[in-house]
Amino acid sequence: MRVMGSSPTIVWFRQDLRLTDNPALQAALARGGPVIPVFIFDEELDWSPGSASRWWLRHSLTQLQAGLATAGSRLTIRSGRAADALDTLIAETGAGAVVWNRLYEPAAIRRDTAIKTALRCRGLEARSFNASLLVEPGTLLTGSGAPYRVYTPFWRACSARAPFGRPEAAPAALPRPTDWPQSEPLEAFVPLPARPDWSGGLSDTWDPGESGALKRLSGFVRNGLGYYKTRRDRPDIDGTASLSPHLHWGEIGPRQVWHAVSERLRSGELSGREGQAEVFLKELVWREFSHHLLFHFPTLPDTPLNARFADFPWSDDQSVEFRAWQRGQTGYPIVDAGMRQLWHTGWMHN
Repeated sequence: MRVMGSSPTIVWFRQDLRLTDNPALQAALARGGPVIPVFIFDEELDWSPGSASRWWLRHSLTQLQAGLATAGSRLTIRSGRAADALDTLIAETGAGAVVWNRLYEPAAIRRDTAIKTALRCRGLEARSFNASLLVEPGTLLTGSGAPYRVYTPFWRACSARAPFGRPEAAPAALPRPTDWPQSEPLEAFVPLPARPDWSGGLSDTWDPGESGALKRLSGFVRNGLGYYKTRRDRPDIDGTASLSPHLHWGEIGPRQVWHAVSERLRSGELSGREGQAEVFLKELVWREFSHHLLFHFPTLPDTPLNARFADFPWSDDQSVEFRAWQRGQTGYPIVDAGMRQLWHTGWMHN
């Protein structure tokens, strides 16, 4: 049902940098009234992006800006505490609603819950949606109502929920406000790498943004999916999907990936190789499993899931051995090759 509203809706983009299958964006359209897309550089959270992530984010946001322009819209960029930036934008635009897609890291949950509560207490509409997972944490539990701690039962329970719904198409046009809020320059937060430019390997390897994500998915489903089980464990072969950074920044969603694989299977072109595709879907659900574990066990980044490993004898040497590992100079060829690949491309084979 379409509910008309004359006040603008702020769409708060975060790690959902796409127009296709974006539930928050669709909700803003359904509400009626002008749509104001916003991205906030909020470094208040525990995990701030490093230089390579900022390189990716710059290119992804640039493409998002272009996609919004095609739809007759634009991206407003702000910085500071997200709550303060949103309050300022609401005052400037007269927005009656703020919508966003959920994140599941502990600090993001705390921040977003506080923002939603504060906005609703002021009589504003504040809603969040699932754009980054096939099944949300808390909705997939064991028969006893406990969170899954073992992957295989989790896979069975998750895959039983398929097909997860058809992805929504990107909107052709977005209603504009009478006046756009002022935007801060993207370059102020994600400048180009200083000389000498260390990012050449990233540029040669990746095409950040929604179109790059869709292109990589299409190429993998067409050329790599039927050989995935056979090739995925060979670091010397380009046998994986390499969708992880695109999924991380939400340039593509897992429903889109699942749907593309399912369509390929239904076509019959993978006859006799269906098992190859299932192994890939299981890897996609490993990503889900990690999100669910972090949601239910928020101390997981700092403490092991199994307490027996709490006193594992790690070496804290930050000097010679650590630097050798960083630079791919340990003398163990497979380790060194992986670390050099990580430095050059920003990605390393599993």
